[in-house]
Amino acid sequence: MRIVVSSFISLDGVVQAPGAPQEDTDGGFAHGGWTQAYFDEEVVGGAFDGVLEKADALLFGRRTWQTMAAAWPERAGDRFADRMNSIRKYVVSGTLGEQDLTWENTVLLPGAEAVARIRELRGSEGGDLVVMGSPSLVRTLIGEGLVDELLLVRMPVVLGGGKSIFPTNGSRRAFELLSTTTAKTGAEVCVYRAAEG
Repeated sequence: MRIVVSSFISLDGVVQAPGAPQEDTDGGFAHGGWTQAYFDEEVVGGAFDGVLEKADALLFGRRTWQTMAAAWPERAGDRFADRMNSIRKYVVSGTLGEQDLTWENTVLLPGAEAVARIRELRGSEGGDLVVMGSPSLVRTLIGEGLVDELLLVRMPVVLGGGKSIFPTNGSRRAFELLSTTTAKTGAEVCVYRAAEG
């Protein structure tokens, strides 16, 4: 399986709380929902549809999984929502138990075993394992060299601070730009593939 990270990102590299004001206020973050003014159904929505169509499974950190699990089951009947609800989902957590996995087709990856289990998944046959949101998890995956592709939806806004998906430990990871598509709103869908070097 290929690990594909799909994320909204600001010009200054922030990924925190793209969808709603109260989504994630850690650190006093006050710009929740910052993507809405730049969302474009055709280009941005189409990119996420394309990623989800190629996905065999989704991978989440606990907080993102809980946010998604609270929202998507209520939206059944929409093609995208039905796919989100029916697809296999993995959640990395050291605090959730099997009894907490209320979202259909979810598998728990215990935090202490997560990197090893994700390596196993990546080495198995299948389509894409797509990571949405989950900045702490993505930082770990990039740091471990486990990300095969980044689909970054870069929004034309600077947020001045917040959570990032990029490691800060000084490790170097090279990516090759495969494509860029610009929406009328100024959002850019950029696809990068992991490269040698």
